[in-house]
Amino acid sequence: MATNPTLRSLRGLGNEAAPISETALIIIDAQNAYLDGLLRLEGIEAAMAACQHILARYRDAGRPIVHIQHEGAPGSPFDLESHSGQIADQVAPRPGEAVIRKRLPSSFTGTSLHEHLQAEGINRLMLVGFMSHMCVNSTARAAVSLGYEVSVVAAATATRALPSPLDQSVIPAAEIHRSALAALADAFAAVVPTVADVPENPSA
Repeated sequence: MATNPTLRSLRGLGNEAAPISETALIIIDAQNAYLDGLLRLEGIEAAMAACQHILARYRDAGRPIVHIQHEGAPGSPFDLESHSGQIADQVAPRPGEAVIRKRLPSSFTGTSLHEHLQAEGINRLMLVGFMSHMCVNSTARAAVSLGYEVSVVAAATATRALPSPLDQSVIPAAEIHRSALAALADAFAAVVPTVADVPENPSA
């Protein structure tokens, strides 16, 4: 047994992503607010490109896709009437793809996401988007509480540096990101490094 086993490994669960053919893609808050300005994320260009890549794969496979869009107050970075509140062009929804707006970190709280997924017969989710420590984490944890199986693509999410509440030192974004994904991988989700690690179909 590993020196530091995860709770998932102790339960006999692996860390392989569920296949595209059996999951719905949930793209969380892929909005312009994270591309520039005060909330610009470290590594956002590469992460957005990874979101675009996996979105293309789900479209090619004809699988369900849900775009989550955070709705903030007027004048905030997530004001839907502003450019910053809009979903980035790279991953803009196409006709027929669901767009669900939220006001809290979890994509399930106060939204119709659960009902939408249940109506589609979906019980396995692929999460990508922003930020890894906030809305991706909150959505994954809520999903597990609702009975979903969750996978996350690390390369298709990102975060930013934050001040430590203990001593006000700045915690680098890479450390926040790595810790957030480690916490998810401990119990809540299969976390894989890249889009290439997501299989099209179940292994034989």
